[in-house]
Amino acid sequence: MRSTRWTKLRRNRPLNGAAKGSKRVVFKRRDRRSIGKAILDFVWPRGGWGRAFNYVRHRVQRLPDTPEKISRGIWAGVFITFSPFYGLHMVIGAVIALVMRGNIVASLMATFFGNPLTYLPIAYASLATGHWMLGTRLDLNLLAAPEDKSVCGIGCQFSNAFRDLWHNFKAIFTHEKTDWHGLLMFYDEVFLPYMVGGILPGIIAATICYYVSVPVIRAYQNSRRKALRAKLEKLHQNQADD
Repeated sequence: MRSTRWTKLRRNRPLNGAAKGSKRVVFKRRDRRSIGKAILDFVWPRGGWGRAFNYVRHRVQRLPDTPEKISRGIWAGVFITFSPFYGLHMVIGAVIALVMRGNIVASLMATFFGNPLTYLPIAYASLATGHWMLGTRLDLNLLAAPEDKSVCGIGCQFSNAFRDLWHNFKAIFTHEKTDWHGLLMFYDEVFLPYMVGGILPGIIAATICYYVSVPVIRAYQNSRRKALRAKLEKLHQNQADD
């Protein structure tokens, strides 16, 4: 009787001392970030990019899949970062991983290969290769730093292209005139060379990451498997001694 009463009291008592009717969200941030702070954390994560890289590497190694399948997902994620489809890297990377029978989660994490620290080298490699393959000349002003307001760099070019595209879309429903001149220049000077030229360096970088990832992930999984086996053997031994 006493045990039943105690069970009812335990069920009715609030968890962790929370007041009745209080709203508690488990994964909600305690400190709400401003928009500026969120942008700053994206450019330079708390703890630096080294810590962010180690976190992603740790999560990839712990994925419950074969090293080859995880590495195929990494290949897809790294490869797509050399494309001009900003904002769609994760989606396209997941599709490529699905076609290659790779790990989709690994492909999503591998898209962080493209980050504010690597966007400029990736853009240069893709644009330079693309203009060389197409027989055209690369305008080095495209690779200007974002702080230099005297020239329109690659980020500015993408921004202007999206603005022109939005203007032409609105022109369909208004009396404004459409103007495709800016978009055609963007396509010829940036988008097409970027898309064509990103294939070769993308394949090279993704293949290197694949062959590096397979032995690293396999070694980690074997080490973790041995540690778990030793832990279970120790547990069984303790139970046998008792």
